[in-house]
Amino acid sequence: MQKSAKVGFLLIIILILVPAVAAEDPLDWYTKGTNAAAAGNYADAVTYYNHALSLDPSYALALSGKAVALNALGQYSNALDAANAALAIRTSSDSLNARAYALYKLGRYNEAIAAYLNVTAQGTPNSKTYCILADSYAKTGSPDAAIKAYAQCTTIDPHNADTWNQIGLIYMSQQQYSNALDAFNKATKETTTNAEIWNNKGKAYAALEQYDDAANCFKAALSLSPNYADAQSNLNSVRGKGQVYQYNVTPTATEAPWVLGGVKTTPPVTMVSVVQTTATVPETTSSGAATATETPVATATTFTPLSPFCALAAFVVAGIACAGAKRWRK
Repeated sequence: MQKSAKVGFLLIIILILVPAVAAEDPLDWYTKGTNAAAAGNYADAVTYYNHALSLDPSYALALSGKAVALNALGQYSNALDAANAALAIRTSSDSLNARAYALYKLGRYNEAIAAYLNVTAQGTPNSKTYCILADSYAKTGSPDAAIKAYAQCTTIDPHNADTWNQIGLIYMSQQQYSNALDAFNKATKETTTNAEIWNNKGKAYAALEQYDDAANCFKAALSLSPNYADAQSNLNSVRGKGQVYQYNVTPTATEAPWVLGGVKTTPPVTMVSVVQTTATVPETTSSGAATATETPVATATTFTPLSPFCALAAFVVAGIACAGAKRWRK
């Protein structure tokens, strides 16, 4: 009995001193969620964040992490709710960005602009912040503001071909074709394997009437994407433009029956010089008054060079006629 009593007493002491293993820490679940999100396992991350929130509903970090993960899963409405809940507790860059991105993906561009401006004011924005802000401006019909935001984006990351492509498209919409071409040139310096960028660059060349360069760009796009219908249509539209055709005509030698002995020579050439002038033609109005209108009138001047043989024949005939006249007078 004494031995069993001692064992029981030891068990009581152990239960008192050792904490219950069934207890869970929200920090542990939050950490698991963060690790899962970093590995790209966003569905697991959401599950872990929910466990943390079940233990602590006001856990702002878990709410903002959940919002980011939900955006990655394309669940933008739920992400917006989580981000708003996090911001109601505490402001953080993750929750601000998550809210702004959810609004952008939901097509609420004016709200997204305000949200991203808040991001830039609250912390240190990255290139993605400015690029999405720029695209939101473009989608709301504010090209100048979009260009300014894109300039900040390219200052942070000047090597993003997609960004330069978007800048070029905005300039094209504003008919600023030289600026658009400059942007597309920068895009093709960063990548040469994007058919869409080559096609857009060709359009800029075509707008500047540089048709050979445009054709080369469209061909580059088709080499990357042979079934690219727009690039093929654009290539067809610039073929033959800007080319100069010269025709050289050599007169054919013909028999000249009026030349003694039938010498082969070219016939006399008739040159016609057409001068476009205007003549005033009176017209009668309904009131009987005459008004003058200008009607194009084409006048032609014909020059026929006199053959030396014809001149000689005329001289001989004239001489014979003169001699006959003198004899007749005598």
